[in-house]
Amino acid sequence: MNSEIPEDPQRRVLREHLETIQVRTEKASSWRDAAEPLRGLVNREGYVPVSARLAAEDLDFLAEAREELLSFSELGLRLLDLHQPRDAGGISSDPANPILRCRSCMWRWPCPTFRAMAEAFTPRQREAAPDIPSWRGQLEHQTEV
Repeated sequence: MNSEIPEDPQRRVLREHLETIQVRTEKASSWRDAAEPLRGLVNREGYVPVSARLAAEDLDFLAEAREELLSFSELGLRLLDLHQPRDAGGISSDPANPILRCRSCMWRWPCPTFRAMAEAFTPRQREAAPDIPSWRGQLEHQTEV
């Protein structure tokens, strides 16, 4: 059995993406302390009266996002460590490309867990107009009457 299997390029890209998310999240400031004082500013319509409409749900999300994203990216990296290819052994008609199985669940590689992770965590291309910020449509000037 050959234990020197070359790194799966899709798996390598997925690991790099998850590690990037983790590093960016670790560097980001937590909004937990900043979100709490804003709760007192929620008006009767349920929004903070600033240029961007912040609902109570937005504040809940911002307050917990950093910690939840750190936990989520750590889970992704741990699952990626569990689900990786290994040589299935046996006789193959193409010794240069042996049949691979997942080290953890023994499904044929790529296993369903890895495929689901690759589908969920693959970086998406942003579709935005070149000179218009993505948050532009969310702004609303609020005036008190």
